[in-house]
Amino acid sequence: MIRGIRRSLYAVTAAVAMMAGAGASAQEACTTYTVKEGESLASIAQAAYGSYDYQMIFNANRDVLGGNPNAVAPGTVLRLPCEDGSLPGAETAQAIIQREEARSAGRSIDGEYRPPIKFLGGDDWKPFMDKSLTGGGMLVRLSTTAVKRGGNDRDYIMSYVDDWGAHLTTLLEIGGFDIAIGWTPPPDCSKRDLLDEAALYRCDNLVFSLPIYESVTSYWSRKDSEYAGVRTWSDYAGARICRPEGWSTFDLTVEGLVEPVVSWVYLPTPKDCIRAAVDGKVDMVSLDLESALGAIAEIPGSEEVLEPNPNLSKVEPLNWVAHKKNPRAEEIIELLNAGLNEMRETGEWYAIIQDSLAEYNKIGG
Repeated sequence: MIRGIRRSLYAVTAAVAMMAGAGASAQEACTTYTVKEGESLASIAQAAYGSYDYQMIFNANRDVLGGNPNAVAPGTVLRLPCEDGSLPGAETAQAIIQREEARSAGRSIDGEYRPPIKFLGGDDWKPFMDKSLTGGGMLVRLSTTAVKRGGNDRDYIMSYVDDWGAHLTTLLEIGGFDIAIGWTPPPDCSKRDLLDEAALYRCDNLVFSLPIYESVTSYWSRKDSEYAGVRTWSDYAGARICRPEGWSTFDLTVEGLVEPVVSWVYLPTPKDCIRAAVDGKVDMVSLDLESALGAIAEIPGSEEVLEPNPNLSKVEPLNWVAHKKNPRAEEIIELLNAGLNEMRETGEWYAIIQDSLAEYNKIGG
């Protein structure tokens, strides 16, 4: 979810200044940095990398930032990754990956047969899942590695179905697949009156893993829109909001942005939503930071028209999910969680993310 950190497209954009607030003092990539009064992740990213894409800083400092990318307390010490995504003074991603693969290959197994785990994903969702990327993209690589870590040694089958709307309510439910990759759980299943039908379905029928990855969700409007830079969720009342078909909307419906307070528009892809915003057909687009930047990069002139809200963003977890009708649901989720925990402890989790995004950036997103 980290797009090119030297993206010239945004190096001088006015949105940087808007998001940054007070100007960030000089800082360099590949170092540690102490946050000063008035600085934000966006302003720090702009000073260090020439881009307000701060997802990489968030990834590297999740332990100290918690779940809020909007506010960073002065005095917080951050690790600013190097331009290739590596951490200051750390092993290279390839060295970590090769070390852990060699260590895993030397483990003994009990020889008992267990059926392969049937993973379900979708294509053309770079850098998360895409058949053209190494290992199928970041989330697929994390998934297929997790089944070999944490004491596991399971075979798997990876399939791609581009009808995202069918993943949870059809393909998992009928038992065609064990695990769908990259889905967000509802924020709080106890607040049923604030959840839409899709969220309630997930609460009642699905089993979610620990977060595989946590993505910053950004909210984009035309610069001349009355909704640009609003400060509270209620200020979006009356807006036409676009999200790709099949994507969750919990981040906003839980804030009361439901029909008829707002009008939801569902289009096939992030690029379609961004184009609709440029053309004035929708007032706001809700997308993870990287999908938004990728779509904007593909539509000439859109960077001059659109800007993200500098005051409102959220962090959305991307998880593995199984259906409760699957008798192996809890077992498989527990297995994947164990693998994920080991990968985080050894540094392999961050290394796979770094390596996947380095490839993504190299080919231009």
